[in-house]
Amino acid sequence: MSRAVIYETYGGPEVLEVREVAEPHAGPGEVRVRVRAAGLNAMDGMFSANPAMARQFGLALPSGFGYDFAGVIDEAGENAEGFAAGERVYGGAMGRAVADFVVVKTPASALWRTPDGIGDDVASLIPVAGRAAAAALTAAGLRSGDTVLVGGASGGTGVFAVQLARLAGASVIGTASPGTFEFVRQLGAVPVAYGPGLADRVRALAPGGLTAAVDLFGTEAAEAALALGVPPERIATIAAGPNPPGGVRPAVGGAATTADMERITAAILAGQLTVPIAAAFPIEKIREAVTLQNGRHVHGKIVITL
Repeated sequence: MSRAVIYETYGGPEVLEVREVAEPHAGPGEVRVRVRAAGLNAMDGMFSANPAMARQFGLALPSGFGYDFAGVIDEAGENAEGFAAGERVYGGAMGRAVADFVVVKTPASALWRTPDGIGDDVASLIPVAGRAAAAALTAAGLRSGDTVLVGGASGGTGVFAVQLARLAGASVIGTASPGTFEFVRQLGAVPVAYGPGLADRVRALAPGGLTAAVDLFGTEAAEAALALGVPPERIATIAAGPNPPGGVRPAVGGAATTADMERITAAILAGQLTVPIAAAFPIEKIREAVTLQNGRHVHGKIVITL
């Protein structure tokens, strides 16, 4: 038997249970990963609380929990392509990550080797946030010399977006609550308070003009960028649905490439990109971890250890 977080009804963190389940095994064309760490994302708690959103992503009751994971391959089925037993990996498995074992089909679009020098805790925090940040910056056509507005700079995806933009040679203004301003400064961005009047505050901080924007939390930053004259094709959103306002570009993490992931891990190894871990919880404390995640006030990412 092995452990997995399961929920049989929709609701808040109280519906999550650590259960003993039958140990899965790799079949033909599959690998099994012994999970060492699982990273939490805001979407995880949304799926377990919102039936419509869960169905949209192919989840049904009873369901497992979480997407991001990291660990080591301990079984490789016949004809498994690209990976072998003993390799450290990180990746994504919708509704299955917070468990002792995850079985993944190969070749996998969301499974990458974990470079030596990066721990499983950090690797488990990259898949959703790293891919979403990279895809958003690509959709906005980010280039060196840009002045870019990042909406939601202190969130899990914002941490990656701010630092990747800075590494690309852009200047960054990031929306945040006043209590997270110092954290945003440490990431390399100039903080600005979100809320009414955002466009005016950004204008004061960027007298030379804003040239691009990525909105990682709704549409407020995108709308401010439009008001400041940024062309719609230089603005991207990840949380406004497929038809964001004003013709700005929707971005999805699946558009990120293996080269994007390699760029992120190389920057981590070089000390150019940090992945702040706000808190770590053992799997038995999953409810406490998700409660903290749902509060949306953590500085960085939350990891579950197994």
